[in-house]
Amino acid sequence: MTPPTAGTRTGDAEDRRIRRSWLLFAGAFIVLGVLAVFRVVFDPDRPMNWVFAGLVVVVGFAAVRNRFAVQALEAGRRAEAESFARILQGLSRSVSPDAIMNAIVEEIGTGTGADHIVIVRRRPDARVLEATLVNARTGGPPSSTLFPISDLEDPPDVTRVRRDPVAIAVGPGREPALAALAGPGGMRGSNARRPLGDRRIADRGMAADRGMAADRGMAADRGMAARRPAGPGPAAGAAAAVDALLARPRPADPALVVAERIATRTRSVYGLKHTMTAPLTADGTTIGAIVVSRRTAEAWPASAQRILAGSAAEASAALSRAYSHRAAEARASTDALTGLPNRRYFDEFCALLARRRRSEDTIGVLMVDIDRFKVLNDTYGHAVGDEVLRAVAGAIARAVREDDVPARFGGEEFAVILRNPSPAEAVDVGERIRQAVAGLDLTRFGVAGASVSVGVAVAAAPGRPIDEIVAEADRALYEAKRAGRDRVVAAA
Repeated sequence: MTPPTAGTRTGDAEDRRIRRSWLLFAGAFIVLGVLAVFRVVFDPDRPMNWVFAGLVVVVGFAAVRNRFAVQALEAGRRAEAESFARILQGLSRSVSPDAIMNAIVEEIGTGTGADHIVIVRRRPDARVLEATLVNARTGGPPSSTLFPISDLEDPPDVTRVRRDPVAIAVGPGREPALAALAGPGGMRGSNARRPLGDRRIADRGMAADRGMAADRGMAADRGMAARRPAGPGPAAGAAAAVDALLARPRPADPALVVAERIATRTRSVYGLKHTMTAPLTADGTTIGAIVVSRRTAEAWPASAQRILAGSAAEASAALSRAYSHRAAEARASTDALTGLPNRRYFDEFCALLARRRRSEDTIGVLMVDIDRFKVLNDTYGHAVGDEVLRAVAGAIARAVREDDVPARFGGEEFAVILRNPSPAEAVDVGERIRQAVAGLDLTRFGVAGASVSVGVAVAAAPGRPIDEIVAEADRALYEAKRAGRDRVVAAA
């Protein structure tokens, strides 16, 4: 049995206090009801006794309705809190971007009452904007499609005027003071007919009051405009400043503009209506949006808006962590000087390849070494040596095939894993590398040129360990060095 948490114990104590308060109220109401009955029975001719009895009935009816409303509100808040808890629990166990999205989809559908959820995000490994549609009602398999990357990357139009209410305090001899500059809430629905209002109101979940706040703000502005004095003077100058401030365009939030643009594309592609959207960000950059839709045209309730905004914020934080973790892994596996995978990545890739290698797969290895690199370093200095290393690494990367994996093995030595080559193809790749390095123009560094020696080895048997192939290619490299350098030698 799971022990109760502190939050559970606190909630139980509050429930007990509420029950005691209602028992006290019910007892007092019963006493008032008995008194009202006695007054009506024993003195029915006095109108005040009937008025008193009627008031008791009305108050009792109102109290019962209030009790039901409070219970419904508590149930909704409890369900909302449980939904957030499940979302956070799912996110805490998710380490990949795909797992993060899967962790929130089901809870967003349950918490918002949406029929469809669309997750649109840029893939971390490509310039691709991928949209995944999930049917929250039927629970069928998700479907994915690609959106134009321009929906995400085109500069957003932030010059639009936001018509959120602005309260201005004006007094004699005073400059106008900005009392509140409202920002947009975390999301906007496509069926919304007025601005969302002050961010603080949105944060408190008082979505039902937004329209009234806007109406009151506009009415106050009209009243102030009617009372402003005409002609010169400090008050007239303050009034003109207020008019200029109210008319000044305020830029929209770029993340919201991008999210709304993605939502427009989503409605067009999938034929959705009555949508609500929230942006996804990672490290301060918008990477996509969450779009939910339903068939009915009623306004989205405040709880659904809070759940979507909170889910998007938590998913954005989780994605930032996942992308940061992936970037840190990439940095740890990349040679900082040349940009090629480093020795650690090479060894890990060989181990992974050994585990997943099929019986019909062929593996080849090239070992590449820059000729007389120590002499070049001693003659021209380490800065020029580093530039030569970068140039050679680039030539190797351009010369290999798409499925081959080049890496900096250490110092001036490089290695290339070849996928399914024939012995002739492996030698051909080695020769392309040799020619690409020989054709480098290094005169801007004061170096006449560079050359490399290449050793080639291809596994003759499918199950041969990769370590043995690397060692064989290394021996072929030394044969190329002894034979005069600037050549390709295949293992016998």
